[in-house]
Amino acid sequence: MIRKRVLVSGRVQGVYYRDTCRQVARERGVAGWVRNLPDGRVEAVFEGGAEPVGALLAWAGEGPPQAAVAGVEAYDEPVEGLTGFSVR
Repeated sequence: MIRKRVLVSGRVQGVYYRDTCRQVARERGVAGWVRNLPDGRVEAVFEGGAEPVGALLAWAGEGPPQAAVAGVEAYDEPVEGLTGFSVR
């Protein structure tokens, strides 16, 4: 199990980024959450196996079709044992 905190910049608010992220996370069995930040970025936490979390990180760099991702920062964090995936 690994945990990543992710900050995504670009045109990522108002383009279904959070809802699509939740759908992709659930499909891959990744736990965590995603939320909009006041500065226009999206913040997310992904917990799960290295491969599914890596796949979700790769998706984060693309986002849904309406998004225009400019950058993704990912930071390792201690695993908390989250279950499910939510939009905050």
